Amino acid sequence: MFVIDVMSRVPVYEQIINQVEEQIMTGILKEGDKMPSVRSLSVKLSTNPNTIQKAYSELDRRQMIVTVPGKGSFISPDALEALGVNVREKLPKLNQIVRELALAGISKDEIIENVNKVYEEIE
Repeated sequence: MFVIDVMSRVPVYEQIINQVEEQIMTGILKEGDKMPSVRSLSVKLSTNPNTIQKAYSELDRRQMIVTVPGKGSFISPDALEALGVNVREKLPKLNQIVRELALAGISKDEIIENVNKVYEEIE
């Protein structure tokens, strides 16, 4: 379910958050799906339980998961909607990247071609 790259500069807890968000967007994780317990995931990933708890707390803050005491953590009914709001906040960053590409001489057609490739991969 989760793969951690120990050589990455991205902290482990952020890698977990990113993977949960991607799995929600792709439909691998759906509303109501149970998340692994902090303890079991920390053993599986050979990671400190505090790191897993930090990821889960952030996912809860972002409304991706809900935690039910004594039952565990589950994918939130509002996860996709909340994710859409969070992802839309990245549009200004995309605009900046497109601007930098254009200023570097990359043609509009080449940029659009690459965007289309990404959409084709998703479909």
